[in-house]
Amino acid sequence: MVFSSVFFLFTYLPAVLLAYYLTPLRWRNLTLLVLNLIFYGWGEPVYIVIMFASIAIDYTHGLLVDKCKQKGSDKGARMAVASSVIFNLALLFFFKYWNFIAGSLGFLPVIDSLPLPGGNSIPFTLPIGISFYTFQTMSYTIDVYRGDAKAQKSILNFGTFVTLFPQLIAGPIIKYKDLGDQIDSRDHTVERFASGVQVFVVGLAKKVLLANNLGMLWDTFKALPTGQLTTAGAWLGILAFSFQLYFDFSGYSDMAVGLGRMLGFEFGKNFNYPYISRSLTEFWRRWHISLGSWFREYLYIPLGGNRVDKPRLLFNLLIVWAATGIWHGASWNFLLWGLYYGFLLVLEKFFLGRYLERCPRWLQHCYTLFFIAIGWALFAVEDFSHLGPYLSAMLGFAPGGLTSGAVLYYLRSYLPMLLTAAAASTPLAKKLWDRLGEKPRLALLPILLLAGLLLCTAYLVDATYNPFLYFRF
Repeated sequence: MVFSSVFFLFTYLPAVLLAYYLTPLRWRNLTLLVLNLIFYGWGEPVYIVIMFASIAIDYTHGLLVDKCKQKGSDKGARMAVASSVIFNLALLFFFKYWNFIAGSLGFLPVIDSLPLPGGNSIPFTLPIGISFYTFQTMSYTIDVYRGDAKAQKSILNFGTFVTLFPQLIAGPIIKYKDLGDQIDSRDHTVERFASGVQVFVVGLAKKVLLANNLGMLWDTFKALPTGQLTTAGAWLGILAFSFQLYFDFSGYSDMAVGLGRMLGFEFGKNFNYPYISRSLTEFWRRWHISLGSWFREYLYIPLGGNRVDKPRLLFNLLIVWAATGIWHGASWNFLLWGLYYGFLLVLEKFFLGRYLERCPRWLQHCYTLFFIAIGWALFAVEDFSHLGPYLSAMLGFAPGGLTSGAVLYYLRSYLPMLLTAAAASTPLAKKLWDRLGEKPRLALLPILLLAGLLLCTAYLVDATYNPFLYFRF
């Protein structure tokens, strides 16, 4: 079930809000847990079993860590944390990476001879959102060990945290220490609910009106045979994908934040206008903020962070960016994408950054957008036989030449949408909105929200193209 669907908007969400607010305060977490499980199991009910296992393992390990700490057994607490981390990583490895690794190493006798149905691969689908909720539950026992969070005594409350449907399947990644108090007790106000509706509708418009339309343009160029690629077409395709991915994921994150507020929760911001960045370092402070924060806190700093000598620092950065890449998908192009950014960020940190700061702002911005675009090509084109020609086309070595009549046609057709997306990628609209007086904003806001909801609904009723890119992660 996706947020940007007619069924969710006009059937499931109203039913959730009605059931939730009719339930007495003390029982709302139980109601929410049931609603969360219905949401998650709607398409793949079999994977609820995995969810239950994850809840049970991390809940009991959190209590075990707490008990060991109270007894003064740091070794026991560390062993409990290690056990929890191993379980979560094993779960993620099996469902997300087994077939990838088995396929890549199938030539090895030990892999190829495994007595599995269908050979060395296992025929199953990837549980939706497994990368998000395993990271969330894995951080719980670590936070309890560090003393950053108290062990949750109620398995019902812990289960509500793990299965919280607004951010369950696509983030933002929420650390227990940031949400634990809200799980136990939260405020429900008309102002917070109204703010949630506003943020949700903005996110819905990003997803439905911008991401979906620009996604169709990207699909057109991605499907072209390599012999028909032109330089202008390759860049137009990546431009469309860049906007599609941003508005798809940031729109979904906005909808998650909005839904959370409707239920009394406050989630952190996941995007902060990343395409206005003037360096790749700044870009990664603004893009998928919750993932960057997770890797920094639970991987980079434990490895030693930047408090080590230069060779070890380079190793730490290599590990973090390799993990960042492969987290996004079980494919070699994602690993390559992560290492690509790791290499460029090391260059910025040790060499390029000080020269970049002396350049004019427009040149810094062009530099950043150029390498972001190259990165999105690595991210988007998973087939290596097509990736090389696509990158070559972007760099001016296109078999189809500089441009074509078809490219110019698509450019003319999508130019208004591209310009709208470019403007929406900046704080321009927010600045103009803030300049309005309070009374005009109060008068216009319900009109704009209603118009946006009606327009999105009309599009969803009529359209068949409504993918969500981050479901596979």
